Amino acid sequence: MIQRLPWIKERREQLRSAERQSEREMVTGESHYVWGVRRRMKVIERQGRAHFEVDSERLLLYVPAGTTAERRRELLDRWYREQLRQAIPPLIAKWEPILKVSVPRWTIRRMKTKWGSCNRETGHIWLNVELAKKHPDCLEYIVVHEMTHHLERKHGPRFTKLMDRFIPNLRSLRDQLNNAPLAQESWE
Repeated sequence: MIQRLPWIKERREQLRSAERQSEREMVTGESHYVWGVRRRMKVIERQGRAHFEVDSERLLLYVPAGTTAERRRELLDRWYREQLRQAIPPLIAKWEPILKVSVPRWTIRRMKTKWGSCNRETGHIWLNVELAKKHPDCLEYIVVHEMTHHLERKHGPRFTKLMDRFIPNLRSLRDQLNNAPLAQESWE
């Protein structure tokens, strides 16, 4: 760890200084990303169950009148998680026979500094909820990345060679992920 301390400090500073979205106010006209597409939100206050819908270029939020911004953010987070819950199983099913690895369990988490992580011994992978905002190819890249760690623990030459074979455009996807604005975060 001491040998990696300069890299850790540099990476931490990069993350702290990265372009970030302002805190979302969850009002009509505000921009939100869904699968890599920027959509304007339209808030529709009405009775009934709160939910989201995608309508051509808009993200529609149906909520009862008086719903707080914090509650609207919670609803959006839940909706993003549901988008990922639907998208992840087919990707894992697609890549398990190709990589010849098994992913018995996966979890969606909010992560400040990673797109994903894995436990090689248990096969469990964790994916960042922010991936629902990125292009679907980025999600696939991260799923394959974490699954490839079952074959090779570290990001050495063998790992890179495997990833190049499985995801030939991985550098452009990695750049797309790392150059996109991140969600607003508190670092306290």
